[in-house]
Amino acid sequence: MTVRQEGEGGFLAAITQAEFDRLPEAGDLLSVSVRLVKSFGRLFMVEGQVSCGESMLLKVQLTLGEGRL
Repeated sequence: MTVRQEGEGGFLAAITQAEFDRLPEAGDLLSVSVRLVKSFGRLFMVEGQVSCGESMLLKVQLTLGEGRL
């Protein structure tokens, strides 16, 4: 657990894996899901996916940092 102060922000630390299938089209209803894989201090590794109906548009694993760089 980290101590967070208002307005501290965050940053993208790393993109471990990203698989793109197709681009969304105007008017598509997108569903986004994310789960926390692990955390260490102020770093958080997450896995996520973006889908449109039954079609997977993006699957990604990335690390986010909390606070200033």
